[in-house]
Amino acid sequence: MTSTTISYILLSLLLAAGMLFSVKRHKLTRWAAFTGAFTALLLYMATGFAGVLMMTAFFIIGTAATSHKKHLKQGIDSDSAPRDTWQVLANSGTAAILSITALLFPAYKNEMLLMIAGALATAAADTASSELGIIYGRNFYNIISWKRDTRGLDGVISLEGTLLGLAGSFLIALIYGLFAGLGWAVVAISLAGAAGNLADSLLGAVLERRQLIDNNMVNFLATLTGAVTAAIIA
Repeated sequence: MTSTTISYILLSLLLAAGMLFSVKRHKLTRWAAFTGAFTALLLYMATGFAGVLMMTAFFIIGTAATSHKKHLKQGIDSDSAPRDTWQVLANSGTAAILSITALLFPAYKNEMLLMIAGALATAAADTASSELGIIYGRNFYNIISWKRDTRGLDGVISLEGTLLGLAGSFLIALIYGLFAGLGWAVVAISLAGAAGNLADSLLGAVLERRQLIDNNMVNFLATLTGAVTAAIIA
């Protein structure tokens, strides 16, 4: 049995366990779980286990943040229902596109991995800041006017939530660093995640509140911002 075969067996076990857990615990719908597994497969084909582990870390961060003190989030605009396919693509679609690009242009594999990290760092930062900021934030402000606003609304941030989001971004960057080297790129990815999270709040305040775009599009554009920012900074 070759090392490649063993790797695919391990990956299959990991994806099967993730799909079963997410569906049984009502974290994802069945089709959403399948979409996530397919995206993870693309990440593995393009980047190896580095991309898969970053996506897994994002899923764990998102699941833990969403479930944490869930009873305190009742009546607040927070993600509580199982995520559907479009929600999964909103958070991982940029990573999937970059994986396909890496497969088509293998000479740019390292650059694509860096941008994938920026996209997933943004997704982790957004989920951590929004889900945990609602609980631990003390003062909430509209990101456009900087006036006090209602927690949980689009474009409303808190200092505590922002810092928690940065921590989520750093965890993704650290995983990247374990595979690609602990250097300036780790800082770049952390900052890219924060920038993408900021873009998410801006888009929410300017466009989503006016119902010009929905939350899925906000998340996709935010992760795209994180990916591009990581490339620019690094």
